[in-house]
Amino acid sequence: MSTTLKCGRFELDLRRPLVMGILNVTPDSFSDGTGELSLQRVLERAHQMVEDGADMLDIGGESTRPGADPVPLQEELDRVLPLVEALHGLNIPLSVDTFKPAVMAAALKSGADMINDIRALREPGAIEAVKDSDCGLCIMHMQGEPRTMQVNPHYDDVVAEVRQFLEARAQSMVEAGISPQRIVLDPGFGFGKTVGQNYTMLRRLDQMRVGDYPWLLGFSRKSMLGHVVGREPGERLAASLAAALYGLEMGGHILRVHDVAETVDAVKIWRTIKDESFV
Repeated sequence: MSTTLKCGRFELDLRRPLVMGILNVTPDSFSDGTGELSLQRVLERAHQMVEDGADMLDIGGESTRPGADPVPLQEELDRVLPLVEALHGLNIPLSVDTFKPAVMAAALKSGADMINDIRALREPGAIEAVKDSDCGLCIMHMQGEPRTMQVNPHYDDVVAEVRQFLEARAQSMVEAGISPQRIVLDPGFGFGKTVGQNYTMLRRLDQMRVGDYPWLLGFSRKSMLGHVVGREPGERLAASLAAALYGLEMGGHILRVHDVAETVDAVKIWRTIKDESFV
């Protein structure tokens, strides 16, 4: 596997796991108490994540949780762009979580280093919006779309079908002139999969690898964990860490998480255990 991911202003060393902090720029996440989005609160959270050891930040202006309604284009731009511009000086890779080509283009112009696309650059104009930049590209598998993706998802073989989809999307991007060193893959835990299908993918993640592409994995606080431990999202830290560390053991490279400090500590212990020179 390539040990470097080209990501805008940065070349990321993947010889150690990286922690990506989730920064969802939505009113329910950062309300000022009146239901209005508070940029100051978002910025404070971003700075705290960096202080806690985040290697990257992933900025999202539209919820992609199951059942989520779409956000109008201008509203998403108004949420995301001021934050990209405000955080550009932190000298940390900034990812923008969007499937809209217009948001991709504007975010890159504002200084974003990565585009994280749940639709794997399938929207018309998406590849054109990113191909001539140096940004990193995370392409994810999702069956259906957020509002309906958890309504009876079906696969004959979830591992084979997700792998085939990601392989085809990566090949399409390379054929469009995008360097493979810009691409990271996400199997899409919780995106159009049953609980059982999610755990099947995790158990067999090493069988899903596509070429030399690295994995970005997102388990943090997801319902696949709540189904097992019976806890609400804010109480799933231990479960999230367990899944994250198993994901690393199965070949993961980037962990997308809400709880940065705790994940950074867990990864440090995991790395120390693996380091036979540490005595």
